[in-house]
Amino acid sequence: MTTPARPTVAVVFGGGSSEHGVSCLTAAGVLSAIDRDSYELVAVGITRSGRWVQLDVDEVVALTTIDGTLPEVPEDRADAVLSRTAEGARIATVEGDRLVDVHPIDLAFSLLHGPMGEDGTIQGLFEMYGVRYVGSGVTASALAMDKIRMKQVMALSGLPIGPWVGIRPGEWAADPEACLTSVRALHFPVYVKPARGGSSVGITKVTDPSELPGAIELAQRWDPRVIVEEGIQDAREIECGVLADPDGGRPEASVVAEIEMHTASGFYDFDAKYLPEEQVSLHVPADLDPVLAEQVREVSVRVFDAFDCEGLARVDCFLTRDNTVLVNELNTMPGFTRFSMFPQVWAAAGVAYSELIGRLIELALGRPVGLR
Repeated sequence: MTTPARPTVAVVFGGGSSEHGVSCLTAAGVLSAIDRDSYELVAVGITRSGRWVQLDVDEVVALTTIDGTLPEVPEDRADAVLSRTAEGARIATVEGDRLVDVHPIDLAFSLLHGPMGEDGTIQGLFEMYGVRYVGSGVTASALAMDKIRMKQVMALSGLPIGPWVGIRPGEWAADPEACLTSVRALHFPVYVKPARGGSSVGITKVTDPSELPGAIELAQRWDPRVIVEEGIQDAREIECGVLADPDGGRPEASVVAEIEMHTASGFYDFDAKYLPEEQVSLHVPADLDPVLAEQVREVSVRVFDAFDCEGLARVDCFLTRDNTVLVNELNTMPGFTRFSMFPQVWAAAGVAYSELIGRLIELALGRPVGLR
């Protein structure tokens, strides 16, 4: 498949997950910075109900948080459909029995966060339609999204991780006491999380074992699969971005950054991530001994390789009181507004926001479709 001189990039955002609004903000940031002289742009929103719609690019660029309320993809637009023809994939709007506003698609830049977007599902759709796309493939996306599977792969790969317990829905239904016994073996406080959630939605910090049943049931509102992680006391939260090498060589790690909380709980929850800025400080780069910073960079590249990631990833680590680096999570589609951590760590490494977006697009255009 030949790529035209000015490829058409479909920026896909929104979706039905709890991170819908965050995805909208990310799309606004990316579309404001893409080089429009180099790429044709199509904005494809997925509403909370799951409908695909085409939006004007400048309308998406204008999306912002208003009085603490995140933006949404409007439901009052005509349906759009993705189809595959002999010439390749295309997106079009349905108008009665006709297709209008038809655009060929050379590349999809999915900015969906959470289930049905970051978990390998839409990546599989793009694979079936023969569309190149930014970011990791089906397997890496699915494994990284499921925190239970993610921890298992990390353990098998010899990566340093903290203690954790997974709870599957059948286990909780059949013998909740056995599940609670396993969790009580961890050192408290613990964090109870939906296994396939994101942006800290549905997470509870539990300091007393009596609080566990309620926390597990809250997490199950978002995902029947639950993970419980032992809290690492007095740990520093360190993050690092990773980019694939265009020639297939060793991935490149960014400078490392640190998250410092200013809330009583010290919990980096949804509001702290996306709403009042006074709750959190992002130190880019982190005030870290160069040897420790290099350890974080090295382990981040190891995580990227262990999951066969493509394009980009952000690796979140804990630095314990004795300066041990523990991997917390892998994020295959990190927040990507201009002020999100991933673009910030690369800006500190000398890669500006618009250049970073261009690099990701070119990485995706340069890889083949199908099995890799």
